[in-house]
Parts: sequence; C-alpha cells; structure tokens
Amino acid sequence: MEEREVRELKAFAVQIRMAAIEAIHSIGSGHIGGALSIADVLAVLYGREMDIDPADPRKPDRDKLVCSKGHAGPAVYGTLALKGYFPYEELKTLNHPGTRLPSHCDRNKTPGVDMTTGSLGQGTSLACGMAMGDKLRGYKSRTFLIVGDGESDEGQVWEACSFAAAKGLDNLVLLLDWNKKQLDGWADDVYPMGDYVAKFESFGFDTVLVNGNDVSALAAALERTREGKGKPFAIVMDTVKGFGVQEVADTVMNHSLPVSDEQYERWTAQLKAELAELEG
Repeated sequence: MEEREVRELKAFAVQIRMAAIEAIHSIGSGHIGGALSIADVLAVLYGREMDIDPADPRKPDRDKLVCSKGHAGPAVYGTLALKGYFPYEELKTLNHPGTRLPSHCDRNKTPGVDMTTGSLGQGTSLACGMAMGDKLRGYKSRTFLIVGDGESDEGQVWEACSFAAAKGLDNLVLLLDWNKKQLDGWADDVYPMGDYVAKFESFGFDTVLVNGNDVSALAAALERTREGKGKPFAIVMDTVKGFGVQEVADTVMNHSLPVSDEQYERWTAQLKAELAELEG
C-alpha cells in the first residue's frame, strides 16, 4: 500500500477507538479492552477490503462480517456509524432502553450488523452457514469472522472449523483476536490452547500469523484471501487488549471497565492528537 492509504487506515482505526469509547462512556462502563483490540482490523475490513454499501445494508451479495465476540459490539457500532449506516450521535444510546445498539451485536436491531452474536462459540457455526449459503447461491462475496481467543475455548468453534474445511469454504476468513486475555484472567492460565497457527492448519485452514494492530500487516494478509484456494482462511492476529489507549492496555483486568468523565476526556484528547498527526 502507498503511505497515504496506510495513514488513512490508521486514522480510521483511531476514529473507531474514539467512537467505541464514546459509546461505552455513554452507559458508564463496558467491554472496552476487546473493542479496542479489533479497531485496526475493522478499519482495514471496512476501509479497504469489504464490498459493502451503507445505502443498501442488506444487499444479498455483499461481503459480511460476523463479530462472534459480540461483546466487542461498540467497536463494530463505531465502525458502522463512521461508514454512514446510522447517525454517529446514536452511539450515545448504547445499551439504553429502546436503543438500536444493544450490548451485543443484533442483526434485527442495528443497520449494518450481519449476524446476531454474543453467545460465545456460536458465531463460527453461523459464519460457516452464511459462507456456505453464499457459495451455493453463486455469490462472489466473502464472510469475515472475528473470534476471541478466550472464546476459542469453546468446542463448537473447532467443530465449525472442521466443517468449514470439509466443505471447502474458501469464502470464509476467520480472524482470531489473540489478545491473550479473557473475562477472568490470562487466556493461557484459564485454558491454554497451544499454537493457534498449527491448530488452524491441522483443521485444514490456510493460516498466517500477523501483528493484528498493524494495518499494513493486516491488509497484506487479507489480500491473500481474495482468491479462493479451496480451503478456508485463518488470520491469527497477535493483538494487545486495550491497544490504542495505553492506560487501558496497562490494566491487567481490562475485559470490562468503567469509563469516567475524566477518563473519557483524557483518552479522547489523546486519540484526537494522534488523529491530527496522522491527518497532517
């Protein structure tokens, strides 16, 4: 990519982080760590890779996103708002009564959300069904699936991976958010999963390991998925939970945190300064 596009994607990721913080601050607390860690991949997906149309969010042959770790909804909502699926100010209604932005992603409520998720482990099966359905219809679209590393403790994830390989779903791209933490501690302390790259390869996926907080590395990895190779793809994203806001990243238990007015102002100011530098 040209340097200009790299800077634009980095700026988009910063804006997504600001939007996620805006949403979480509106309700006082939320799943900030895992929302911040996927901002970079969302920026590359919605800013470069996916074939989408905010004016027609249900276009049948569109590319689709399944954020299986549905609690990272604030980052998804921020991305969709920035792309024009709904007004940005609506982010301040996160999880409020009558909102279109519930705590976890819900396709029946939020424009641009392709699949309801949040019961961890089930999103991979859902994404497999969507990818297979599109393939049967002859669509050239792809299904992008974001899975948490803590979520991958669930056996259903691996059953679905076995299915994806058996059916040759080369229009499925699994993106593992390997941020090393889950709700109640370090992932390796809770339930060590071993070598993710070797594991996905053993299940029949074309697999690559990248820095998941580097838009250039993500873009290069996603380019590999544009031409089907007869097997599904897995991108293991080595990320930092809370990336982009150092105070959050430095907090050990940062799965869900309160966001005070003072923190909101400080973190937003830091991100605005970063954005201004990127935009020159």
